[in-house]
Amino acid sequence: MSLHLHWFLPTSGDGREVVGAAKAAGAGSVDRPPTLDYLGQVARAAESLGFEAVLTPTGTYCSDAWITTAALLGQTSTLKFLVAFRPGLITPTLAAQQAAAYAELSGGRLLLNVVTGGDLQEQRRFGDWLDHDQRYARTDEFLQVLKGAWSGVPFDFEGEHFRVAGATVARPPAVAPEIFFGGASPAGREVAAAQADTYLTWTEPPAQVGELVEDVRQRAARHGRTLRFGIRAHVIARDTSEEAWAEAGRIQARMDPKVIARAQEKFSAADSEGQRRQAALRNGANERLEIHPGLWAGPGLVRQGAGTALVGSHAEVASLIEEYAAVGVEHVILSGQPHLEEAYWVGEGVLPELRRRGLTGAAAGELRVPALV
Repeated sequence: MSLHLHWFLPTSGDGREVVGAAKAAGAGSVDRPPTLDYLGQVARAAESLGFEAVLTPTGTYCSDAWITTAALLGQTSTLKFLVAFRPGLITPTLAAQQAAAYAELSGGRLLLNVVTGGDLQEQRRFGDWLDHDQRYARTDEFLQVLKGAWSGVPFDFEGEHFRVAGATVARPPAVAPEIFFGGASPAGREVAAAQADTYLTWTEPPAQVGELVEDVRQRAARHGRTLRFGIRAHVIARDTSEEAWAEAGRIQARMDPKVIARAQEKFSAADSEGQRRQAALRNGANERLEIHPGLWAGPGLVRQGAGTALVGSHAEVASLIEEYAAVGVEHVILSGQPHLEEAYWVGEGVLPELRRRGLTGAAAGELRVPALV
């Protein structure tokens, strides 16, 4: 099994602080707006450094992922775009049409990240009033129609949330875009088992990720399916461990306590099981919020969603990634502040180390990890 390393496109802006933290005064706190020029720099850097794809998020304060990544196709040649979108906001037939056109025009450089949603305030902002399990039931139906429309045969479907007759697209994709999907609750895991190609989870200690992987793997087996598995995390990689942890300390020191308090109050009210699991990771952590050797829970003080970071020397970060590979993880989606500079730290330091170990690249076939069955 070969690891697939991916980066992140900061479509809500970039800077030297964790997204969501109040910026302290000083030269180091200058924000970078998500202009096409800047996002193009990040995308071209990711491609040149050897990352396979970039995840483009969805949400109120992000630029639209479809439009933004389509505008970047001409600035890249091999980089894939992992486009996040919410299944309740457009019809599945329209999504199938958009994805088919994107896949054709990009030469197959589209991956799909289906985001069911977890922030009630944001869901309602977009007109979505379903409860937690109803949203996952709708996602299951959405993905059935999406894939049916790609089949090349007019697809009929009647469910609780969608009813279509003859769903199809003009030119079905030669290879269907891979569907990435996350959901830590039982309802989310079941949808992943039935419909996804790759199950994504926010990064927890390897043993806990391994438990999630095994649970979803068994659920998929009951559907007669096999899945791949991935993690989403931040990263601070430096030449030495001391340098990396000093940077983590600098970032944490610049988090406004008032911002932390407001964020934690909001996160505690979330109906997302994944968000609750991220918040619980800090219980019992040491003073620097290290919850497993090299795994830092600092970003989750102020940032919704992925709240942990891999921190250490290039070799230490590679070793931690190797721990995740050993429990079945194949896709690793990383980000760092700022995304342009941190891409170089990882691309020039961690990726070569992973290649030397046979975890990625031509030598990856020599890796001995559990098979995904």
